[in-house]
Amino acid sequence: MLTPIKRLGQNFLQDPNTIRRIVDALDAGPEDAVVEIGPGTGALTGLLSNKYSRFAAIEIDDRAADLLERDLPEARIIRQDILQTDWSSLAGEIGADRLHVIGNLPYYITSQILFSLLDAAPLIEEAVIMMQYEVAERLVAQPRTKSYGILSVALQLACDVRILFPVSRNVFYPKPDVRSAMVHLRFPQEPPHSAGDPAFLRTLIRTAFNQRRKTLRNSLSRILTENMPPLPEDLSGARAEELTPDDFVRLADYLLGRSA
Repeated sequence: MLTPIKRLGQNFLQDPNTIRRIVDALDAGPEDAVVEIGPGTGALTGLLSNKYSRFAAIEIDDRAADLLERDLPEARIIRQDILQTDWSSLAGEIGADRLHVIGNLPYYITSQILFSLLDAAPLIEEAVIMMQYEVAERLVAQPRTKSYGILSVALQLACDVRILFPVSRNVFYPKPDVRSAMVHLRFPQEPPHSAGDPAFLRTLIRTAFNQRRKTLRNSLSRILTENMPPLPEDLSGARAEELTPDDFVRLADYLLGRSA
């Protein structure tokens, strides 16, 4: 057993029943391309590499990569920081149009990984990923709730999000200090809610929630230009947490003169 490295957020899965349940949550067929994020000691990796003919695992820890290459010589292990992964190049190397992603995410970079998946959404079919339970709750949160925020809006606009099941602290070594949950993300080929300018939409969402206690007329003031129309009356006095994901899309398009 490897000694977990705290700065890498390593908590290794050890319970066979939980491991099987996670692998079974993937909807991928045997010929589909599957990518594992952070395999660690290979709790999921052995089952995945046996089940899927096109499989790759991305691991930043050379100790873990050495272990996996020794124990699972048939598995493709990519020594890389997941945040530096070029999903398009990876899909090309595997020979896949769409990827199925699975993994136990390092909790301290969960948000960054999620935004990386969002940026690569056209290449992602689904993701089955473990994260802190409170973060999972944010992904499915509804407007006018405390958990509703940037991640809620961004993920709900891009994909179908479901919390699959909670994961006990007792199935890890070492035991994490927080609760965990498995989450399923389903990315449609054509997102149902897309803005004319996705980059501006993301800026709009971030800016609104960065000052979530302020009304939109105040929180968005620094990104509104002279070329943009004034905020609609029914929204100018609202706060970010009151807008649905669709409201943000409509507002972004309206400000850029792209409303229907």
